[in-house]
Amino acid sequence: MRVAIAGAGAVGRSIAAELLENGHDVLLIDIDPGAIKIDSVPRAEWLLADACEIASLDEAGLNNCHVVVASTGDDKVNLVVALLSKTEYGVPRVVARINHPNNEWLFNESWGVDVAVSTPRLLSALVEEAVSVGDLVRLMTFRQGQANLVELTLADDAPVVGQRAGSVPWPVDAALVAILREGRVLVPTADDPLEAGDELLFVANQEVEQELAHLLSQH
Repeated sequence: MRVAIAGAGAVGRSIAAELLENGHDVLLIDIDPGAIKIDSVPRAEWLLADACEIASLDEAGLNNCHVVVASTGDDKVNLVVALLSKTEYGVPRVVARINHPNNEWLFNESWGVDVAVSTPRLLSALVEEAVSVGDLVRLMTFRQGQANLVELTLADDAPVVGQRAGSVPWPVDAALVAILREGRVLVPTADDPLEAGDELLFVANQEVEQELAHLLSQH
């Protein structure tokens, strides 16, 4: 898979290194000469250019990329990169970094964003997830406003404890995708019993989150 990353700062370089380890081809793009640190990710391709300009993206060969990651520290730049990637080059998947939570509402399909990642929100969610039992925690948003990755740790007295996953009347537009139990990741089947302390991961429409939380924590 070929991936172009706009923004070769610490975040962009870390993403590039991880993708390269997983066998992907990676191109890092940045307008700042000081960010071009080839020795830091020597196996990546590098391009000194403005990722907000069509000529630069032509040079980057975005029409041959499967994924574009807009990872700069400027939300305006990330939105422009996302929009150009999707509308001008038809990139199948565009991932954009949100630096300021107040801008989250902009990072949607209208701007070409398939997946928006808010670092502040993700970090706060992980803190909540670590200390919350019985509360629904949103970990990540996919296609802003349509689907979220949410987590809930079952309390001892949760009404679904002891029930089989397939017998619980999950809300429409909510799917149980994984159960984390004692360090193991379980792919749930209809016959799997739910236990106290299980961390349940759902992909759910935002509109049914409250219904899901009520189902899992009502007494």
